[in-house]
Amino acid sequence: MSARLLYVMDPMCSWCWGFAPVLESLAEQAAAAGVPLQLVVGGLRRERIAVDAVARVRYLGYWQAVNASTGQLFDFERGLPEGLVYDTEPACRALVTARQLDPESTWPLAKLIQQAFYTEGVDVTQAPQLLRLAEQAGIPRIEFAEAFDSPAMRAATAADFTWVQDLGIAGFPTLLAERDGQLALLTNGYQPLQTLAPLLGRWLEQAAHG
Repeated sequence: MSARLLYVMDPMCSWCWGFAPVLESLAEQAAAAGVPLQLVVGGLRRERIAVDAVARVRYLGYWQAVNASTGQLFDFERGLPEGLVYDTEPACRALVTARQLDPESTWPLAKLIQQAFYTEGVDVTQAPQLLRLAEQAGIPRIEFAEAFDSPAMRAATAADFTWVQDLGIAGFPTLLAERDGQLALLTNGYQPLQTLAPLLGRWLEQAAHG
């Protein structure tokens, strides 16, 4: 049997940051049953538009809603500085690069990018910041830099975006369970652990007996 969890996310999606602790617990639950986690990047925003004062207020409103619902921390003062170009492709490409070079580091890097963006006011659209975070996640800097800038990684990132669009997934986070090529939707959008852990448990049980 071939089975895995597919987590469709964007590291610059605030609800994905809110979902991070839930996802981590679910990944541990799946791993205990021998089912690995793979990240798929969704490409939340791919237009190069600078954040102005009006947009910043709107985005911070999303952050406040996530904070209220999930308890995840945000730096509302330093976050989303005016002039930030809210293009999520580079951060997504960093995760695709990690997935290619060292799959085990993909989720640690996702958490580092999220933490830097949401709690430290770091502009994670910038390659030097992504290289620094990748190194923190344990990927050799030069190896990561070469791969990150390559046409192959740009194409692989675009392929993730296309796969997500073709499935009709419009919102993140989305968690899918795949068994022998068959996809089951566990959630589209934030749900608490107490809702999702039993769902995943039932799916893992069926997968084990399938």
